[in-house]
Amino acid sequence: MPDTDAPTTPGAEEDVVDLLLAQHAQIEQLFLLVIGGTGDTRRDSFDELVKLLAAHETAEEEVVHPLARTLPGGGGDAMVDDRLDEERQAKETLQALISGGVDADGFDTGIILLRDAVLTHARHEERYEFPQLRQHVPAERLRSLAPSVRTAEASAPTRPHPSAQSAKANLAAGPALAVIDRVRDAMRRPSAS
Repeated sequence: MPDTDAPTTPGAEEDVVDLLLAQHAQIEQLFLLVIGGTGDTRRDSFDELVKLLAAHETAEEEVVHPLARTLPGGGGDAMVDDRLDEERQAKETLQALISGGVDADGFDTGIILLRDAVLTHARHEERYEFPQLRQHVPAERLRSLAPSVRTAEASAPTRPHPSAQSAKANLAAGPALAVIDRVRDAMRRPSAS
């Protein structure tokens, strides 16, 4: 039996856990750019961070968390509920930061608090949810979920929506929210592509 705890080797097909771990690293890097940046660099990095967080969490809510709920041992529901609560709180904080903008009073404190919450959430997934998935879900199934996550991210809203944080809510409201978000994005930055 192959070692299910080992990440895929270079050139091997990426699995969903590898994809999410790579995104966690990208999110951490974007936080550093926002916190350490100024002017347009900070604003652009924050915009990229917001979009990545919204897409990442939507995909987890639609693809990963429902699978984690089915894990043997009966702990999947409580584990996912804890992660969803963390996500909801982060979305609320992120919404407040978006409303005020990167130049608002309190942004520096808010972004550090958000970073701490998001990275703690990521570590919880990495410590509790991802190892369980690797232990109980066949490697082929984990590989087949990576494209599903990418598809969910491609159609996800570009802003946080705390009220839509289940697979059902995302599928029902997500497409409309994604259109609204993309129109807002286009109006906000008409020169961006």
